[in-house]
Amino acid sequence: MTVQFELRTELSLPRHEAFDLSRSIDAHVGSMARSRERAIAGVTSGLIGHGQPVTWRAAHFGIPFRLTTMITSLDAPNSFVDEQVRGPFRRFRHEHRFTESGDGERTTMVDLVTFDAPFGPLGRLVEKVVLGRYLRRLIERRNTYLAGIRFSD
Repeated sequence: MTVQFELRTELSLPRHEAFDLSRSIDAHVGSMARSRERAIAGVTSGLIGHGQPVTWRAAHFGIPFRLTTMITSLDAPNSFVDEQVRGPFRRFRHEHRFTESGDGERTTMVDLVTFDAPFGPLGRLVEKVVLGRYLRRLIERRNTYLAGIRFSD
């Protein structure tokens, strides 16, 4: 069974800055300090672009994980998509959308996350009971972190 959720976050940044901040490997690492997430291969710092992979190492639920994602679509400064190319999920897709709010100095960032857990019926139970809520909170924490920093190129 596929799990999907959408989050909306207001950022006090112009759209192009919010777009770049969301593609920043360094900002992502900062936002994931709790899980000790690190970029260990591919693009490991700076901004990630279309067709570029990054391999992440992190600990979730006390278990070490590796996940390689790639930017599969990029329409600057409106949207980009990262998808798992190797890792623990059967399928993982994260679409990021950005729209200007108000005077152009604020941006609404929308995250649309879609995933399927591995391991058949057991995986479906875990994704419904635990994983969906856990990933939603993880992205919410990331967005709270991004909303609290100022980014410049």
